Amino acid sequence: KVLWTLLVTMLGYASSLPVGEDALCTAEELAKYRIIFIGKWSQTAFPKQYPLYRPPAQWSSLLGVTHSSDYSMWKKNEYASNGVRDFAEKGEAWALMKEIEEAGEKIQSVHGIFSAPAIPSGTGQTSTELEVHPRHPLVSFVVRIVPSPDWFVGIDSLNLCEGGHWMDEVSVDLFPYDAGTDSGFTFSSPNFATIPQDTVTEITCSSPSHPANSFYYPKLKILPPIAQVTMVKLKKSQPGLSAPFINLPAKTNEIIDTVS
Repeated sequence: KVLWTLLVTMLGYASSLPVGEDALCTAEELAKYRIIFIGKWSQTAFPKQYPLYRPPAQWSSLLGVTHSSDYSMWKKNEYASNGVRDFAEKGEAWALMKEIEEAGEKIQSVHGIFSAPAIPSGTGQTSTELEVHPRHPLVSFVVRIVPSPDWFVGIDSLNLCEGGHWMDEVSVDLFPYDAGTDSGFTFSSPNFATIPQDTVTEITCSSPSHPANSFYYPKLKILPPIAQVTMVKLKKSQPGLSAPFINLPAKTNEIIDTVS
């Protein structure tokens, strides 16, 4: 009887333990962040086939989610969902938002959705606020590169929690990704579906290895960042008030090499 009681107690304790990579977050209950997305897609930094009109270089709205490790918006070397495909190819967010909502309802892996306005040029910035929770400390988002076949930038499952505290600030350089759903090589390529669908891959200065590729710069070792994102933890001193717009200085990312 004693052993049975002990076993039941141990099982009860085990079932109450959090599960997953983000289970060790013991930070305060909630944290709010200002997320600032900075476009660095200039003609100086990326001169090859730079879109000047119909449409000119620009960024779609930012769509993101705060979540647990049970959910994934997108992952490198894995297949993009139908929602990510629609967003990367056409900037349509409805299917992706439905996928996020369904994941939240089924496995309670999603804490919240956030979005920021589009940027009408290749350079500029946009921002919004997001909220994270100890059980949902991960941040993912996508921003479509416009124009492009199915190219985007984003973050996959960035953990804002470090043990017992939330990070005060984090910045990440962003590089282009191919959703693997359209086979176009250039910014203005016509719609040409990839059949069968390929996985999400990072676009580099040498991959895809084709002279027609808009990001093909064989003289470079790596592409400069095409964008940057910064997340700043908001203080609790002014509850209910919107945080002021943070105007971060844009760091240069111009290509040093002379590119034909």
